[in-house]
Amino acid sequence: MKITKIKIKTNTKDYSIIIGRNLINKINKILKINNLSFEKCLIVTDKNIPNNFKKILYQNLRSKKIFSMDVIASEKNKNYNTVNKIHDILFKNRFNREDCVISFGGGIIGDIVGFASSTFKRGLKFINIPSTLLSQVDSSIGGKTGVNNKFGKNLIGSFYQPDLVISDINILNSLPKREIICGYAEILKSSIIESYSSFLYLDRNLKKILELKSPFIEKSIIKSCNLKKMVVQKDEGEKNFRKVLNLGHTFAHAYESTLGFSKKLNHGEAVILGIKSAAEFSLKKSFISKQTFNTIVNHIDKIGMNPKIKSFLKKKHASRILNYMKNDKKNNSNNINLILIKDFGKIKLDFQINSSNLKKYIINSLN
Repeated sequence: MKITKIKIKTNTKDYSIIIGRNLINKINKILKINNLSFEKCLIVTDKNIPNNFKKILYQNLRSKKIFSMDVIASEKNKNYNTVNKIHDILFKNRFNREDCVISFGGGIIGDIVGFASSTFKRGLKFINIPSTLLSQVDSSIGGKTGVNNKFGKNLIGSFYQPDLVISDINILNSLPKREIICGYAEILKSSIIESYSSFLYLDRNLKKILELKSPFIEKSIIKSCNLKKMVVQKDEGEKNFRKVLNLGHTFAHAYESTLGFSKKLNHGEAVILGIKSAAEFSLKKSFISKQTFNTIVNHIDKIGMNPKIKSFLKKKHASRILNYMKNDKKNNSNNINLILIKDFGKIKLDFQINSSNLKKYIINSLN
C-alpha cells in the first residue's frame, strides 16, 4: 500500500497526517521530509503497546537524546497528576520549545500528551503516533487535548495542533476486536455526517473493515481523516460547524462518566450507544424518517458489540446521566444542546432541550 499524506491547514498551525504501513521504521525519513527537527524528545507510551513496536521506535530515534515514560491508558489516569509527571520530566531535563514530546498510544495518551505539550512553556513540538483505530481516525486529528475531572470528561483542555501525525496501520493488528469496534464507532459517525454513499460503503464492507482487510481499512481511515480535515479547517475552535463531530458524544460522555469510566464500557462503545440515542431522539422529534432510523440501528446491531453493554445503564442512572449532560462543555445556556440527525449528510446542530424533558426521554430509553 502506498503512503498517504493528508495536509491540514489551520489558523494556528499547518501539519501533515501520514497514513501507511511500516511507518515507524521510516520515522527519520518522515521527519526529514516534513522539516521537523529536534535534539531531545520525551516519548510517552501506552503500556499496552507491544514491546516490538516500542523497540522499533526507540531504535530509529537513537540519534536523538531520548527520555521515556510509560502510562497505563485509562480514563482514571487522564488527569492533572499524569500531566504533572510529564512536566516534571521536561523541567528536570531542561526541555525547551525546540524540543519534542511524542505520544505513542491511543486517544487517552494523545489527549494527555497534547495538553501537557500545550501548557509546558506555552507550547513545544508535539508528534502524535496513534496506536489505536479510534485515535487514527479521530482523536489524533484536529488539536483537541484535555484531561478529565470529577465533573466530567475532557472538561480541562486546550486546542493545540500537533506538528505531525504518523498513523502506522501495522500497529492495528495487535489490537483485540473490542478495540477495533471502539475505533469503528468514529468511522461510523463520520459516514453519517458525510453522506449516504459513505455509510453504504461501510454497510457493504463491515466485516472486512472490522477484520482490517486491505484496502477496506485503509480507505475507511483515509475517508474519516479527510472528513475531519474538512471540518477542522472550517472551524478549528469548535465555534459552530465543528460541533457536527460531537454526534453521539453528549450521550456517550454522560454514559461513560455515569459508570465511572468502567472497563464495562469503553469510549467507542459509548459513542455507538450515543449515536443510537441521538437517532432515537431524532426520530422522536421527527427530524429523521423511520427508514433512515432503521437503517442506522440495523447497522449498529450488525457490529456485534457485547450484548451486556446495553444492560449496564438502568433507569436508576437517569439523574446521574442528566447531570453529566448538563456539565457538557458544549452547553452555553440553561438548556442542554444535542447534536441530532436529519438524514445522512445532514446534521442538526444545537437542538436545545430543557432538563425535565430530556430526563423523561432518558428514563424511557433505559432498561
